[in-house]
Amino acid sequence: MTNPDRKRDFIHAERDARMPKLKREDGEVRATDFVESLDRGLRLLQAFGERPAPMSLSEIANAAELPRATARRILFTLQHGGFVSSDGKLFALTPHVLTLAGSYLRSNQLVAVLQPVLDRISAEAQEISSLAVLDADDVVFVARASPTRIFTGGVDIGYRLPAFCTAVGRAMLGRFSDAELKTKLAAMRREALTPETVVDPKRVLAAITADRGRGFSLVDREAEPHFRSIAVPVQRYDNTIVAAINIGAHVDRISMEEMVKRFLPLLREGAESVKARLL
Repeated sequence: MTNPDRKRDFIHAERDARMPKLKREDGEVRATDFVESLDRGLRLLQAFGERPAPMSLSEIANAAELPRATARRILFTLQHGGFVSSDGKLFALTPHVLTLAGSYLRSNQLVAVLQPVLDRISAEAQEISSLAVLDADDVVFVARASPTRIFTGGVDIGYRLPAFCTAVGRAMLGRFSDAELKTKLAAMRREALTPETVVDPKRVLAAITADRGRGFSLVDREAEPHFRSIAVPVQRYDNTIVAAINIGAHVDRISMEEMVKRFLPLLREGAESVKARLL
């Protein structure tokens, strides 16, 4: 091990030693309830998303902010479980990792209930429809449907986008009060994805408030340069917003007016049809 590696490992070990321990009083989590090795393993798995290519041990350790020795042990454990492959120098994820996502999709009530709805909407609209949920400041697409075509575009399952500039994101952010939204938007990282992206928190707040009032969100080229999307919130039985469904289309094919006229009734009917079934 080189001196820089030793120094980095010492720094990481010292930082981990200073990490506050979890306590439990009257039902709170205790230190013994927290599996730090599992937390580190999950962080390391996520670190593979830093670049679309195999990485060395040092690169993975840096990306996961872990000591090199710790990253090495975790990698060998994941390799033993079939989640990671290695040629002796570089490491890469294997398709076995998708079993983790598959477990989420198979066990998620939203996906099970709304997939047939998306299929119906897509067939009637002859456009791609998707289901998204909030994950911190992002939206994650967890289901989609597309009409029968040789070539289809749109987002894939697992694709993430900032919530503040997407139709599905604004539809779901409408579940928060104006005061909560103001606080969330102020703390949220807001970067322009296209020349049309609105990043000013006051304007975003005004857009979400307006969308909440009319019951749908229509975003034009803010998340992707040539793409517009219309979305409605999905509510469960108690009116709580738990997801959003949308239809997206290329700007050269579908106008804003046509999206509202053709697609909004389909989305509203689909969201309403599952409300009583979502717990």
